[in-house]
Amino acid sequence: MRAARLTSPGTTVTGAAGGADPVVLVAHGSRDPRAADATRALARAVSAARPGTPVWASWLDHTEPGPTELLRQLAVAGHRRAVLVPLLLTAAYHHRVDIPAAVAAATRSGPPLAVRVTDVLGPADDTPDPALLAGLCRRLGETWPDGSTASRRGGLDASRRGGLDASRRGRFDALVLAAAGTRDARARRSVGRVADALGVEFGVPCRVAYASAAPPAAAVAVSRLRASGARRVAVSAYFLAPGLFHDAVAEAAGAAGAVAVAAPLTDAPELVELVLRRVDDRPVLASTG
Repeated sequence: MRAARLTSPGTTVTGAAGGADPVVLVAHGSRDPRAADATRALARAVSAARPGTPVWASWLDHTEPGPTELLRQLAVAGHRRAVLVPLLLTAAYHHRVDIPAAVAAATRSGPPLAVRVTDVLGPADDTPDPALLAGLCRRLGETWPDGSTASRRGGLDASRRGGLDASRRGRFDALVLAAAGTRDARARRSVGRVADALGVEFGVPCRVAYASAAPPAAAVAVSRLRASGARRVAVSAYFLAPGLFHDAVAEAAGAAGAVAVAAPLTDAPELVELVLRRVDDRPVLASTG
């Protein structure tokens, strides 16, 4: 069995030493190596924010280790419990089918391991998490010519107070929240709730766009806003990592007249906080071997 990797070759699963339960981050996976690098960076940031808690990265596709392999290695190493955090922004097919299947395969045989699967990082109910909104605000702030960011202009604290400070309003007169895309109607509604909340934060219209699987495309959303009179349309990237989808959104939105396209969330401090909040939340699924 190949050794599971966290952040670099040679980092292997170690035995339980009576500390905190290990945290397993599960990303979708991509052929683009930048995506895996971003997940590893997030794992490092979560580990640094929670000393003493082992944090591991895994992927459903394209990159090793997969969650089944990693969970099995944790069990063999002596761990009896683990917390699995889906690095997903919607509770669609991967959350409903792929992740439960991976956990079931890992716990079907071998040493017993209780796996607690958390909610996804997108809205778990009708309200987007303030940390998620603050991370999106940070990335939009990084596109501003003066280089100001969400962390220097209120960040999470501003979001918790119920809005951004006045200096952020007026930067853009419309927003597009660009997501990867899904055929799941409930998942699309959750993206719409994030767009609505982001629009309230900036005090401007915010429309949803998708890179695949559902209309409208980012270029179409930008063009529609410009046709309605908006002249400073920015695109918020509802992506956790860079890759082909984000590249395509950035190119198409820019060609359609967007004045800015934000970077993916990657290892933003607000995303780290959100991951840890999911770790500390009550379980949504438990499996035992």
